[in-house]
Amino acid sequence: MTPSRTPQAPWASVGWLLATAWALSFPLFSTLGPHRLWGCCAAVGYLAAAVLTVRSPRAALAASLTGAIAVPLLWLVLSGQGQSEVTVIERSGRLLLETGRLYVDHPAGVEEYTPYLTGMALFGIPRAVLGGPLGDARLWCAAALFGGMLAGRRLLGGERSGLLPLLVASPVVALPLVVSGVDLPLAGLLCLALAAAGAGRPALAGAALAGACALKWTALPAVAVAVALLAVCRGRGPAVRCALVAVLGSAALILPSAVLQPAELLRQVFAFPMGRAEVPTPASSPLPGHLLAELGSWGWYVTAALLVLGGLAVAVSLWARPPRTVVAAADRLAIGLTLAFALAPAGRFGYLALPLLLSVWARSFTVADAPATASRIVARSPGTTAPGKPAGQRA
Repeated sequence: MTPSRTPQAPWASVGWLLATAWALSFPLFSTLGPHRLWGCCAAVGYLAAAVLTVRSPRAALAASLTGAIAVPLLWLVLSGQGQSEVTVIERSGRLLLETGRLYVDHPAGVEEYTPYLTGMALFGIPRAVLGGPLGDARLWCAAALFGGMLAGRRLLGGERSGLLPLLVASPVVALPLVVSGVDLPLAGLLCLALAAAGAGRPALAGAALAGACALKWTALPAVAVAVALLAVCRGRGPAVRCALVAVLGSAALILPSAVLQPAELLRQVFAFPMGRAEVPTPASSPLPGHLLAELGSWGWYVTAALLVLGGLAVAVSLWARPPRTVVAAADRLAIGLTLAFALAPAGRFGYLALPLLLSVWARSFTVADAPATASRIVARSPGTTAPGKPAGQRA
């Protein structure tokens, strides 16, 4: 058994201080109330963690979790505050229960747009059923994230490295968990899908991918990555099964909305995030794609072409050098998502938290045992030529 590893105190202190500086930027520069509140609370928690980590890493972690998650989340949930995404998710859940539809017909303003697919509405249903703080969509989104990450780790059986609690306490997870929660279920399902693919569970991987694709269309690259991982470690059959479950499952979840409201699905889920709807999207961070799109119609088409080229480049990399471990698969997916978010006509810096989360999560338990994990996976694969070498791999 490999002992759990935690960062050395000096480096941990530096990390907490960097997190403090990042948190302080929100009350200084953000105009959003939930962001400013989170920044104030998190800065106190991170600063306390930087001081405490020299003597007690556990106390430092507790201070960071308290300041960055517990206090601001409790305050915002009880006061009914949050980013507009929370209201959007909860409205779609209420509409789904009451009418069977997800989208407001002919939305007049940005607050009436729902840029998500069917699955996201499920996290808004608790508000309609339970009401009160327990129905807040952020709590259920967080539960999906933690469930996916922990189930993925259990599938692979890796040793704990101490990175997972730090990841949860970091701004990468803490900020979206507290203020919106919208990307957390997607992250949890992608973690579960990659872990299931790495453990040789194609049906489970496909089901997790179907769930992810039913939340946001940005989950589509994960299907190619998981299928490539299964193909190289398990063979063509499991890869095809995974792809079929993912495609058919996604279709079953999305088609009802597409049949009932095809125009709104196209307008709100595809045109709006791409900056082609009647109402401009508020996602406008100065990333390359947005800057190009701002130059006019030709700039938008250049951005769209770059997006396609970026997707093709990742697809070619999966064919030429497929990932052979969960860490490599998470990194490849992170690269693809980073390219997509950077080149999208409309995007936010916050979107980049998802690729970072995937890469860190994969390392939170697999780094120490990566060779053993890979050997176990290949050893159970049909048609291998030698331990650790899939059939057809050159020596």
